[in-house]
Amino acid sequence: MEIKVLGTGCATCKALYNTVQEVVKDLGIEATVIKEEDLLKIMGYNVLSLPALVVDEKVVAKGPQSYDKVKSILTGIK
Repeated sequence: MEIKVLGTGCATCKALYNTVQEVVKDLGIEATVIKEEDLLKIMGYNVLSLPALVVDEKVVAKGPQSYDKVKSILTGIK
């Protein structure tokens, strides 16, 4: 599984990246977690609110996400 956190480097984007890493570790998911800050690449996903969460090239969430929300998202996909 490939998980991308799309964001320009703001505190909220960094927080989501850290949350995703924590959830992946806690759930024991085999995944590559990538923090995508390149604005041109981010624009390719057609998201207007950041941060955004992308799993296997599909946008699954936009905006800030709690630990429980990320866990729910990744559990549903796993």
